[in-house]
Amino acid sequence: MNKLYKNDPAFYRKVFAITLPIALQSLITIGVNMLDTIMVGSLGDDALSATSLANSFITVYHIFCMGLGMGASVLVSRYWGMKKAAEECGDVSGGEKAVHALKQTVALMLRITLGLAACFAMATLLAPGFIMKMYTEESAILDLGVTYLTFSVITYFFLGSSLVCTIVLRSVGQVRLPLYVSIGAFFVNLSANYILIFGKLGAPALGVAGAALGTLAARAFEALVICGYFLVTDKRIGFRVRDLAMNTRRIIAEYFRVSIPVLISDGILAIGSNTVAMVIGHLGGAFASANAITAVTQQLSSVVITGASQAGAIVTGQTLGEGDRAKTMEQGYMFFGLGLFLGAISAAFIMLSSDLIISTYKNVSDEAVNIAHDLMLAISIIIIFQGTNSIMTKGVLRGGGDTRMLMLTDNIFLWVLAIPLGLLGGFVLKMSPFWIYIFLKSDQIVKTVWAYLRLRSGKWIKKISTGRN
Repeated sequence: MNKLYKNDPAFYRKVFAITLPIALQSLITIGVNMLDTIMVGSLGDDALSATSLANSFITVYHIFCMGLGMGASVLVSRYWGMKKAAEECGDVSGGEKAVHALKQTVALMLRITLGLAACFAMATLLAPGFIMKMYTEESAILDLGVTYLTFSVITYFFLGSSLVCTIVLRSVGQVRLPLYVSIGAFFVNLSANYILIFGKLGAPALGVAGAALGTLAARAFEALVICGYFLVTDKRIGFRVRDLAMNTRRIIAEYFRVSIPVLISDGILAIGSNTVAMVIGHLGGAFASANAITAVTQQLSSVVITGASQAGAIVTGQTLGEGDRAKTMEQGYMFFGLGLFLGAISAAFIMLSSDLIISTYKNVSDEAVNIAHDLMLAISIIIIFQGTNSIMTKGVLRGGGDTRMLMLTDNIFLWVLAIPLGLLGGFVLKMSPFWIYIFLKSDQIVKTVWAYLRLRSGKWIKKISTGRN
């Protein structure tokens, strides 16, 4: 217990200096999603289910981008730590090597992100009906979902580029700008939704299509400001548009070794999460609507956990880049303790706020409301485990470079345990929504135990090179 909770004000100040701006940005993003859900929910169950299920596909791309960004962040944080250590020692050559490797990492990340955006946009443009049929057979929901996807084709490019650039900026300590941009995006989305969904200020009432266009407007705003700053103004990294074409041959092996397992892991997890969404979609419109309501609540309750996860990766990477292994181990235990604490706080928040949040959805069915209450109770239990292992697997262990092992364990627990149990509970045993959700999230419990054992072993700390002689 002493290892988990130490009197180290400097550590907690550093962690929360990174965590809180990220958490506030996540809170604003969730606020945008919640506004979308409430506004679209006023159009009825079908519209709410359609947008929720359509966004499940867009979320696959979002998770891929998170994987690319967080994978690159492992390297960027380490190289940034190397740069600082070299500067303190007066090692000019070492600092230059670290900065060059950092830029190469960013170039590779952006190339892959934009390539994936093109693939997802093409699939959405050519086969929106096929995509929606993966989630539902109900024709009314399917048609509305196709409409939403059709107006979301360009969104991928804006979403991906702004997301990965934001993660890189955070890795070198620039956490405020993304927060300010998210505040602006919130008001862009709110205004566009109000005008386009309901037909205000002389605009036509577009309904679901208006919700898609409102989100597109917000994503475009984020991308123009974030990427404009990163590629033109930022001086910490100094990455410019011309650097996209830089020779990355020497770093590519190291990039693939560290970053690609994160991409694969998060990609397969995205498919797994998508499979969970398919299971929920096929349990009926009321279940899908209830899940849409509770999904926003779960995100809302875990914004600080999300920030702490990214802080875990950044702090761990920088500490290792400075060459202090013992300090890294000590911080790892403290992050585990922080995860338990934040998970418990999130569980309490869900229990206290669930009635209020569910009551804001006026036009959903009584069945959806009842299911939502069951799901809220299940989420409040799972979030304790999910919060703890998220900070460890997406933060500390990933920051240590243990990406290959995480790729294996994350997906083994999901595909061998959680999804089979969810299918069993939902379609064979016909269990209550509470137990279906617990079964679908059972991997979170097991991963928490595994993460602690992995932390103790010390095997998660890996060496990373700049790829240059």
